[in-house]
Amino acid sequence: MNITHVGVIGAGTMGHGIAQVFAQAGFTVTLVDLAPSVLDRARLSIERSLGKFVEKEKITAADRDAALSRLTFSHSLNDLANADYLVEAIVERLEEKTALFARLDAMTLPHTIFATNTSSISITTLAAATTRPEKVVGMHFMNPVPLMTLVELIRGQATSDKTMEVAAALCEKLGKTGVESADYPGFIANRILMPMLNEAFFAVMEGVGTPEAIDAVMKGGMNHPMGPLTLADFIGLDVCLAILTVLHEGLGDPKYRPCPLLRRMVAAGQLGRKTGRGFYVYA
Repeated sequence: MNITHVGVIGAGTMGHGIAQVFAQAGFTVTLVDLAPSVLDRARLSIERSLGKFVEKEKITAADRDAALSRLTFSHSLNDLANADYLVEAIVERLEEKTALFARLDAMTLPHTIFATNTSSISITTLAAATTRPEKVVGMHFMNPVPLMTLVELIRGQATSDKTMEVAAALCEKLGKTGVESADYPGFIANRILMPMLNEAFFAVMEGVGTPEAIDAVMKGGMNHPMGPLTLADFIGLDVCLAILTVLHEGLGDPKYRPCPLLRRMVAAGQLGRKTGRGFYVYA
């Protein structure tokens, strides 16, 4: 299948990073978000990211300009009607994702493949909202997308071999490594990562150690590049809570129960870096 036009829905941190790497790889990209302010921030972030690559001599100024020329920013899903491949990167809520997939299904070309960047929600459930479940695949990028090379490729119950092959080929064109996962809550990455972060939340709540001490132990003792609480703030505590909730409900095991401290911090709007306060305070 010849993919030329890629649509990305959701211009937040993950969405604009995904749009950037597709544009850098030579694809025509339409990045859609209903919020003008989010699209404006996305444009600036992409320009800044590409500018850093030029400064570090990873790409040339001509490469940067070419990538930007392949990017279109839009407020309308109608601009995706002729896209060959779509990547959904909106908020991690099942109801909003299924509503979006049903709408896209009714307006796009029959051959269009739907990928979702969900970090935990069932691909099978999302695919069931469409008339093309064989063309729905999980494509879970890591943050920050322009720098991280891993992509989890998740096969839903009805996902065809051909769709998986297309997604894997796209990973190669993007310079990424695609690793296949079965469609279980949290897939591979978050099935393993989130319980560790959750245990760090409990350790803070129970007074086992300060955030600084816990992060220092995991960095210095386990050789992690970033402590679990710093990482959680970077991911977003609301995102951590959403993923843990999916794990807890989907697997029915109390070991995935979200820490009460995490719930309280999210309720207070202390979501990490994006709000300026989480386990740490940010300027």
